[in-house]
Amino acid sequence: MSRIAAAEAFERAPLLAEGVGEGDAETLITRARDIIAAMTEEQQIAVLNAHPPIGSTTGLSARSNAEQRASERAARATLDTLVRLNAEYERRFGFRFVVFVAGRSRADIVPVLRARLQRSRADELATGIEEFLAIARDRLISGSVR
Repeated sequence: MSRIAAAEAFERAPLLAEGVGEGDAETLITRARDIIAAMTEEQQIAVLNAHPPIGSTTGLSARSNAEQRASERAARATLDTLVRLNAEYERRFGFRFVVFVAGRSRADIVPVLRARLQRSRADELATGIEEFLAIARDRLISGSVR
């Protein structure tokens, strides 16, 4: 994969995208994981906070919008629930909720978000990073980036 593909896969974390260089998808993800592991907690949170809020309908890149809307057009009540739970999550943990959405509806995400609200901050930071990397891996493997 080229540096351009990495930049697209890590769309809102440009310093991370620049650091992984070129290579196949697994190499880029391994490098990204190593870079993130060496980051301070503040830097790791910045990576998560670069990701668009789940359930958001504004300010999304074309890729994030397509990923969040691919499964279904969410009912207003589901969207309202996601927005409310997402705000609660950000207040509780101090960073954005990140989850691999592709192939799941917004309604499918609601119980995931509720369950993750019950976890520790440390567990959520680690899970958020893994979800962020799963999103990037999917983008690289699926060929949705070049």
